[in-house]
Amino acid sequence: MNRTIPGLPGADLAADRIGLLCAVLAAVGFSGKAILVKLAYRHGVDAETLLALRMAFSLPFFVAMGWMSAHPKVARLTRRDWAWLFGLGFLGYYLASYLDFLGLRYISAALERLILFVYPTLVVLLAALLFGQRITHRVLSALTLCYAGIALAVAHDWRLAGSTRDLALGSALVFGSALSYALYLLGNGRVVSRIGTMRVTAVASVIACLLALGQFLLMRPVTTLVQPCPVYGLALAMALFSTVLPVWLLSEAIRRLGAGQVALTGSLGPGVTLLLAWLLLDEPLGVAQLAGMALVITGVAVMARR
Repeated sequence: MNRTIPGLPGADLAADRIGLLCAVLAAVGFSGKAILVKLAYRHGVDAETLLALRMAFSLPFFVAMGWMSAHPKVARLTRRDWAWLFGLGFLGYYLASYLDFLGLRYISAALERLILFVYPTLVVLLAALLFGQRITHRVLSALTLCYAGIALAVAHDWRLAGSTRDLALGSALVFGSALSYALYLLGNGRVVSRIGTMRVTAVASVIACLLALGQFLLMRPVTTLVQPCPVYGLALAMALFSTVLPVWLLSEAIRRLGAGQVALTGSLGPGVTLLLAWLLLDEPLGVAQLAGMALVITGVAVMARR
């Protein structure tokens, strides 16, 4: 029997392969969210109800994750910690998700994923604006590539759009989602080293779930939760395969490989979404979209390179 012994190259290689598999599956799971949202919209559900269903199905898993991360040796959260976690939950998991769901009403899943994928450029720009970090020539080149790719993708959808106003509104909403997530990442870096990745993710996610459910109760009657069976199935799939499992897989991949290598696997996202949108949603697949995707991925890869 062929066994690997911990500490030997065989064991390291096996760990790397598992980490890579986790990272790829996480990227595919996150990429599938837009497809599931678009499929659910075909049954007439609104963004607020769909988001509430997604969060309601996700909530028990995040509560369990928080319970598992709160062992006796972990320090108690202070009021300042809770304030930070509320802000992170609001920006990263609630507002970013809500704006994204609204934007998908108006634009294609492929364009949505490309716009979301520029969030690393927004992190760099915000860091320069808020903390005075210098923007290098390499970063400027990466920014040019990313936004040129977005322009190509928008031009492709512009020719096919029934309403340019809807395209502009949807693009602005999804860009707002990317901006909200970029702000979350900036804040996350200031607390995760003190509180812990799993704990921050769990608590911030629980807060986001409660915010989404509270928003639903304020904006919609409870009877709106009565939806066709496919909506429940798609919301459950979204909670499991595009929310809870990818979050856990991403954490596991970072533990095994490190954040730098895992970040590169995120470049699979736009391509996976583009392919799934073409196969499952009958969205047109054009040369401009492919070229735009290539430019955005190249720009992010250039920015991520040390």
